[in-house]
Amino acid sequence: MIDPNPTPHADLAATGRDDCDRGPPSRDRIAALPTSPGVYRMLDAAGTVLYVGKANNLRRRVASYFSRALTRRIQVMVSQIAEIEVTVTRTEGEALLLESNLIKALKPRFNVVLRDDKSYPFIHLSMDHAFPRLAFYRGSRKTSGRLFGPYPSAAAVRETLQLLQKLFPVRQCEDRFFEHRSRPCLEYQIKRCSGPCVGLINAETYAEDVTHTIQFLEGRADAVITDLGEKMEQAAAMLAFERAAALRDQIATLRRIQQRQSVNGEGGDLDIIASAQRGGISCVQVFFIRAGRNLGNKAFFPKAPDETDEGTLLAGFIAQFYADKEVPPELIVSCEPEEHLLLETALSERAERRVRIKWRVRAERARWLEMARGNAEIALQSRLGSQAGYARRMEALRQALELEQAPQRIECFDISHTQGELTVASCVVFDGSGPRKSDYRRFNIEGITPGDDYAALHQALTRRYTRIKQGEYPLPDILFIDGGRGQLTAVARALQEVGIRDVRIVGIAKGPDRRPGTECLWLLAVETPLILPSDSPAMHLIEQIRDEAHRFAITGHRQRRATARKTSLLEGIAGIGPRRRQRLLKQFGGLRGLARAEVDEIARVEGIGRQLAHQIFDALHEAAAGS
Repeated sequence: MIDPNPTPHADLAATGRDDCDRGPPSRDRIAALPTSPGVYRMLDAAGTVLYVGKANNLRRRVASYFSRALTRRIQVMVSQIAEIEVTVTRTEGEALLLESNLIKALKPRFNVVLRDDKSYPFIHLSMDHAFPRLAFYRGSRKTSGRLFGPYPSAAAVRETLQLLQKLFPVRQCEDRFFEHRSRPCLEYQIKRCSGPCVGLINAETYAEDVTHTIQFLEGRADAVITDLGEKMEQAAAMLAFERAAALRDQIATLRRIQQRQSVNGEGGDLDIIASAQRGGISCVQVFFIRAGRNLGNKAFFPKAPDETDEGTLLAGFIAQFYADKEVPPELIVSCEPEEHLLLETALSERAERRVRIKWRVRAERARWLEMARGNAEIALQSRLGSQAGYARRMEALRQALELEQAPQRIECFDISHTQGELTVASCVVFDGSGPRKSDYRRFNIEGITPGDDYAALHQALTRRYTRIKQGEYPLPDILFIDGGRGQLTAVARALQEVGIRDVRIVGIAKGPDRRPGTECLWLLAVETPLILPSDSPAMHLIEQIRDEAHRFAITGHRQRRATARKTSLLEGIAGIGPRRRQRLLKQFGGLRGLARAEVDEIARVEGIGRQLAHQIFDALHEAAAGS
């Protein structure tokens, strides 16, 4: 099997830079390159990687850039080359995988670059429990239980889980919640769970629902329908008409879902990939087919140089997309990818089974491929429209702030808390294409006076821009702050302490009636605020960025608050385990009733002595006094 992160046999450099020479590499230096398979990196005079490529013969491939007719894109690249570095690998397939990893890491200007840093979600079925649980899962595939997917989005997973609750009432609650139930929850009342937590269903009957769930997720819905049909007939024969009617409705629901999700004439796992290019933007649409069921689709917009043909685009996309994801046995693509045989070999060795790439398909597959092309065109058209509007807003912002050129990177900070509790700061990033969500960050603020937004901003900015100073992130052109002159001063002080001076800081203060569109902008060393018209494209962009920072901060604060409130005060008391905690809460009707109880009353609970009762009493009353 090919290592997806292969260890190179050697790192060499063909340097075209002497102390007084910044031209392209000389013929002698190129002739000294090895003839082995490997990866080459083209660098400019500043050391920035322009292009990463792979070759079966490094010397021949590199020399070809300086000895043959080139496209305009390659000519521009070659004119900037000052240095060439190479890494020797064992095989060309290994070089292909190393190339895709380097492209994702370095994001060279002249490569097709896929900006996709998210793992894909699965449905997880825990098999190490008497009553297995179905749940949303995102993470390593090396986990216990069964995984079904991947699904193209979290929404697709949640929709499937909701459908499964209606079909087969397998529990979806967490084990901790399950183990401490004394009566069935709302899910049981609305017939979305069979109540295994309180013994309302035996393990054997529950196992049947689990089996049907597995069969459905594996694409064997026909087997489930057959089994349910037999049980419906048995129930009718025994005059259990209510049970027979329930099974009939379950079969009807299953047939409707099957009709909606199935891919006619397809079985097994495959991905359908189609691309569209126009206006300097490339779109790749992927449909995920698993066990003959359409799990949904997703559009990607890889960064590709001008004049990149479709075959090169698809080859670059496939190599990077499946570098860290499971590869299905078959890929249906809209055109022949560049070096598809090599791509097939590399993917097959990575997956440890045969992977085939097809582009000449007929009948039903051709219709699905045409649908994928149509979706790619629609997504591309939508992106072109939004990009044009976004570019207009960026230009309007440049003019409003009197910048020499349109900003290439914008950051915005916001603070969220509830009466000073569990403060969270957010940082959102926008670039020339829109939100750059992979660069978003949250900061849990500690050690400040509750409700002190100035101190919260100072801490968040110091942490963020210390890392920027260390080179972990690029410096933004504009830094927006949700606030007025006070917040602006706190931010300027934080940046000054870190040693950052080349950032335009803008405070976004709400208008007198706090309505959207009435905001004013505060700039450093300017006594009066800048007020833009409410219909200004620049103001619309600022509101979009500010609202995104606000949303991201509130979401983080709510998550932190929910996590804190899930933790019972009793969990921090030594000697109080799950059983004693359950007895205490059951005896007093909850934490509030327990807090009102005296030491003698607490000590009378089974398993709680007087010494432990004193600890519980003191802990609860200290917490009440602290709040």
